[in-house]
Amino acid sequence: MNRSPRRIVTGHDAGGKSVVAIDTVLAPKISNPERGVDFYEIWNTAGSPAPVDNGTDPTDRPLTIPPPPQGSIIRYVDFAPESEATRVLDAEAAKAAFAMVGTAHASTWQSGRHPMMHRTETIDYGIVLEGEITLVLDDTETRLQAGDIVVQRGTDHAWANRSNRPARMAFILLDGAFSPELRKLLEKD
Repeated sequence: MNRSPRRIVTGHDAGGKSVVAIDTVLAPKISNPERGVDFYEIWNTAGSPAPVDNGTDPTDRPLTIPPPPQGSIIRYVDFAPESEATRVLDAEAAKAAFAMVGTAHASTWQSGRHPMMHRTETIDYGIVLEGEITLVLDDTETRLQAGDIVVQRGTDHAWANRSNRPARMAFILLDGAFSPELRKLLEKD
């Protein structure tokens, strides 16, 4: 992507008036050129209801894919065109890639569809902002383009940029809990 995201965070001054508390251009929190992804952490919340205050920047923590318990995350992820090196990863290398973002346990790939297959116990809203990307599921693939939105409900999935230009997505992740019926079904896997 040509442009790093600019983040503007509002707050209140000592008199209670609304102000811009943070105005910054974000650098990637994690950049992995080998895998072709950059993660930009925009904001996260811990708990629900989310505290509305003038507290510190909650993104000053190690990056993990899912949000804090009962929390949320908004982030941008830039995807370079997928390389052959990504397509031929083995299960250990895939787990290592997820470990880099503090979530090795999310990797679900054994063989087959895509080495970056993963699952989190979250509801994710994935919005394609630029370019095109393919949503890879267990048995299907769906090509997405700018403006498309995916509501991802705890399924095994991967993102594959099979175009010849970068893609950018915004993700809003909400902490979730599998229903007892779904958890039982997933444990059979």
